[in-house]
Amino acid sequence: MATLDDLRRLALDLPGAHEVTYKGDPWFNVGKKTFALAPSDEVAAGRAILKLDRAHQELLFEIRPDTFQPCKVATVHWSYVRLADLEPAELSVLVREAWAAVVPKRVSAPVFAAAADKR
Repeated sequence: MATLDDLRRLALDLPGAHEVTYKGDPWFNVGKKTFALAPSDEVAAGRAILKLDRAHQELLFEIRPDTFQPCKVATVHWSYVRLADLEPAELSVLVREAWAAVVPKRVSAPVFAAAADKR
């Protein structure tokens, strides 16, 4: 079962990632671009919000609707993610995916290569 502490640890382990506080809630950014956030009302419901690949989102919404739901933020589609339904290892993959959505490929490629080497 993954937690907000897992999300924080995993997000902050990624190159360039830092935590900012917006309206009292933790947001995880690279520069000014957000890839994960945990609004207090969502954390109370056991959820966080991640910026996942659109095609992957659609698949997750379809096959695991209790764990993943759409979250429309402005014109960008994000995902509500029920943390308790995930193991930390699965959350790690999702956090890396969200992070990769906001960094250049030259930054994300070595991280994904290192993760593949660990398998």
